[in-house]
Amino acid sequence: MQLTIKYFGMLAEATTINEEYLQTEVCSVSQLVKKLKNQYPKLDNADFKVAIDQQLVDQNHIINSEVEVALLPPFAGG
Repeated sequence: MQLTIKYFGMLAEATTINEEYLQTEVCSVSQLVKKLKNQYPKLDNADFKVAIDQQLVDQNHIINSEVEVALLPPFAGG
């Protein structure tokens, strides 16, 4: 399946891209994050949340269809 991966803020700076397409098998969010950290070592120490189709998900969430994955840096609100 093909995933659309979007990077925001400092994560876009760490990867030097805003968006990419990734071919992968069914996997968990933690497996995908591990793969991305191997590809982009600067992500290794970064703190971020993962959203699937604009919904925050945990590391155990299974990705089993073509979706949009967003890596979101910490943000403050008030």
